[in-house]
Amino acid sequence: MEPKLFDSERRVMEVLWEADAPLTAKEIAAKLSDRVGWNKNTTYTVIKKCVDKGAVERREPNFQCVPLVRREEAQAAAAAELVEKVFDGSASMLFASLLSGKRLPPEEVRRLRALIDELE
Repeated sequence: MEPKLFDSERRVMEVLWEADAPLTAKEIAAKLSDRVGWNKNTTYTVIKKCVDKGAVERREPNFQCVPLVRREEAQAAAAAELVEKVFDGSASMLFASLLSGKRLPPEEVRRLRALIDELE
């Protein structure tokens, strides 16, 4: 089971996923300072939480951070939690909620149909 990532932890993970390579804690702190105004201590605290959860591996030298959870895995876990928590386990209720009152471009409709066809 993938670790549950809170919004702050997801921000750290997004920086790592975007880099697609190990980053030092200092590099992550600089990026998050620019993006959301975090100071170095805040970033280091959140990185430590990610390490404790098993989402990030800390390597030396220079406190290098490597993501242990792929973006797709985190997205799937978050989606499953949302379906369970908000839609009583019903993916079709989530789907209906997302689509209610919205017109989708034909290309998006084709993509959704193809996904459903793959599941059948």
